[in-house]
Amino acid sequence: MRTIAIIGASLAGLRSAQALRQQGFDGRLVVIGDEVHLPYDRPPLSKDFLLGKVEAVPLADQDDLDALDAEWRLGVQASGLLSTQEVALSDGTTVAADGVVIATGGIPRTIPGAHVLRTLDDAIKLRDAFAGAQSVGVIGAGFIGAEIASSARSLGKDVTVVEALPAPLMRVLGAEMGAAVGQLHGDHGSTLITGVNVDSINVDGGINHGINLADGRRVDADVVVAGIGVRPATDWLAGGPVRVDNGVVCDAGGVTAAKNIVAVGDVANCAGVRAEHWTSATEQAHVATRNLLAGATVATHTNGGYVWSDQYGVRIQFIGRATRDVRVEDGSIEDRKFVATYRDDDQSEDVVGIVAMSNARLFTRLRRNLR
Repeated sequence: MRTIAIIGASLAGLRSAQALRQQGFDGRLVVIGDEVHLPYDRPPLSKDFLLGKVEAVPLADQDDLDALDAEWRLGVQASGLLSTQEVALSDGTTVAADGVVIATGGIPRTIPGAHVLRTLDDAIKLRDAFAGAQSVGVIGAGFIGAEIASSARSLGKDVTVVEALPAPLMRVLGAEMGAAVGQLHGDHGSTLITGVNVDSINVDGGINHGINLADGRRVDADVVVAGIGVRPATDWLAGGPVRVDNGVVCDAGGVTAAKNIVAVGDVANCAGVRAEHWTSATEQAHVATRNLLAGATVATHTNGGYVWSDQYGVRIQFIGRATRDVRVEDGSIEDRKFVATYRDDDQSEDVVGIVAMSNARLFTRLRRNLR
């Protein structure tokens, strides 16, 4: 291969570029990103960035970027795959490439009148909005919603979190552990409302006046933020040579039906699994680029499902999968410091998942033995 185009200039795209160079690719490398910014770390945006403790955190310093010897096409979107070897861009130009890495990530699901937090520009707008607000409403008690709520409380805002499910993070941690994590909100003065949908957001003259709930209640909020998940950024691939179904359809090695096109990160539906995790994006990049250079699937990636979140000064870690059989192995939920394991059934001793709150050492030790 003489030219490889990477579509997406965030974590998955950068790690793909680095992996290609590490694996010996010395041809032309074109990195295309719709943001004007060089790659930056997203996790701090909902925490220290909102708190004003840091500005954008680069994912690589300038020396490392220079070593990649890549062409950076920033502030321009990929608008289509004209063929398996030609990418159309929103500025009217095209890029011809022998290989393509699709790393376009996800697009936040939105509610009219609510902020979202996905990009650096989103974070700047939200930080500015927080500066003049007394009350904040957060729709969605998942990881991003909880982190935003935590930051808002640290800034002295009155915070209400609305979650449609009976407990936060139920789909990830299960009902019992989701409820345990949800107790952090009350511990730190946030109001958590569960089991109710949002009907609408009151907006008058561009100013928020609260959230209307489906059960008739209203939540006062000067600023409203929606943390209700993302959808894969695949609109630009419509009618193109790769199949799209809840992401770019590819095998466990990230390889699509076109062997010279691979997908990594949030946008990749690898063998029926789409993982929206920082760790997965990094691991997938190494595997997918190896397969791209080989012209075949010579390596696969198994999603471990590792994710972490910092909420109200507490680090939550999870890996594997949640089941109904969950056992607290150390510490106590009441102390907000524990490790719990998941098993497939009461008779099995095989651990299939682990969750921890403020107990990284034991979590790491148990993780080594996870199947």
